Amino acid sequence: MKAFVFPGQGAQFSGMGKDLYEQNSLAKELFDKANDILGYRITDIMFNGTDEELRETKVTQPAVFLHSVITALCADTVKPDMVAGHSLGEFSALVVAGALSFEDALRLVYARAMAMQKACEICQGTMAAVIGLPDETIVKICEEVSAKGNVVVAANFNCPGQLVISGSVEGVNEACEMLKAAGAKRALPLKVGGAFHSPLMQPAKDELAAAIESTAFNDAQLPIYQNVDAKPHTLASEIKANLIAQLTSSVRWTESVQNMIADGATDFTECGPGKALQGMIGRISKDVTAHS
Repeated sequence: MKAFVFPGQGAQFSGMGKDLYEQNSLAKELFDKANDILGYRITDIMFNGTDEELRETKVTQPAVFLHSVITALCADTVKPDMVAGHSLGEFSALVVAGALSFEDALRLVYARAMAMQKACEICQGTMAAVIGLPDETIVKICEEVSAKGNVVVAANFNCPGQLVISGSVEGVNEACEMLKAAGAKRALPLKVGGAFHSPLMQPAKDELAAAIESTAFNDAQLPIYQNVDAKPHTLASEIKANLIAQLTSSVRWTESVQNMIADGATDFTECGPGKALQGMIGRISKDVTAHS
């Protein structure tokens, strides 16, 4: 069985989507529609912008979403049996699964980006990548630090031996020192603007919840394995609730891929910029293929 997976923020690059725009009429139509919806020419920045321009809040998340979802929608010779997206990538997955329209998903992605930016300004935070420790050890250390008053949680369970923590600057720094002492090969702060997938994103969650609740969702036409519980969902009500919870919950990517494999997935196609998910899937299982 075939699975389509969609990357999250951080995979953007200058020139992304330009070949699709020039070579595929459906892609051109969707990119032009996106420019109209957003009220500015995001294609100019995606195709020719600098790295700094691509990192702007109003650009990054919509750009990765557009590249990912348009890549998948233009792959008309290959259809997935199931889908999943890493963090932001869940919105692309929902469009391909038929749970959200392209237009509504883009509006929600833009609203998500702006809400997250506001939350970052309210509650300053950061994230760090941890390599070489069991998940349970990392979770335990995060709980110990948080119990003392500095918020830090396990945010992204990416693959065995690779996890991202998120929280206050003080909490993440303290946890990094404790993780290194516990034997982590690396515990390295990331260059991000906030504590994504942590309780510090509550203001963004509240704002995005209102936008999601006022948006029409359909039951999905194929299962989408959502970040918050790593389980397959098709009911619109469940999908909406999980999407709202996602901003302050962990991305359970390892479990999601394992559950997709248990349900028959043998071939994973990463739709969108970068190859990060392919690498993660390769470390989760040697028995499946992963490609772009």
